[in-house]
Amino acid sequence: MKQAEFDGRGSLIRWTETEGAEPARVYVHGLGAASTVYNAHIAARPELAGRRTLFVDLPGHGISDRPADFGYTLEDHADALAAALDAARATRAELVAHSMGGAVAIVLAHRRPDLVSRLVLVEANLDPYPPTTAGSSGIASYEEDDYVENGGHARVLEKVGPSWAATMRLADPRALYRTAAGLRRGTTPTMRHMLQKSAADRVYLQGALTGELPGKEGLEEAGVRVVTVPAAGHNIMFDNPDAFVAEVAGRG
Repeated sequence: MKQAEFDGRGSLIRWTETEGAEPARVYVHGLGAASTVYNAHIAARPELAGRRTLFVDLPGHGISDRPADFGYTLEDHADALAAALDAARATRAELVAHSMGGAVAIVLAHRRPDLVSRLVLVEANLDPYPPTTAGSSGIASYEEDDYVENGGHARVLEKVGPSWAATMRLADPRALYRTAAGLRRGTTPTMRHMLQKSAADRVYLQGALTGELPGKEGLEEAGVRVVTVPAAGHNIMFDNPDAFVAEVAGRG
């Protein structure tokens, strides 16, 4: 396990790492998730062997610290991720980023293009106020204190089912709420706009079971390679790991 301070107050973002060739491949999880749980089986595949690999848990999630006075906006998470990559000396990294983590990765690439050479975005949130079908948990529909102190967190854990709840239980409820609220607010400019303007190599994976990606044509016109993955929903790395690995390896 490795770690880096991210808020000027001693709080630490943590990751696990395997050695290998540069550029590093960095896995970034979605809301209420953890990077190793969602991606270790992917990184272990022989098609992806030999590369330096980082599994980063964003603030408030997994093994990272969860300060009560942190904002947990998308920009805050991106800055914390930058602190991790700076400490790891992982420049020009490839980011494989799921859902909310994809939004964070887009913001990072916009703010610190020196850190990102490639984005593999897995049903990443691109717009504020995303539709409820986009890996939604319903967290942001609560007020913060109702979610944290009046049973909202427990109700969401029951709603999302056992697999997501298993990692969501590891997240701090207040951090989880603020992250969900920040995701709902989005960024200025929007994540979609940042992605369209990014100089990084960009791949966007959409599960066929999720439906058509809104604004697909505009992304493709901006040079984003949009791939519809068959037999997959929001969690493409679980639903169709062979196709997922092929795209991460750049062989799709």
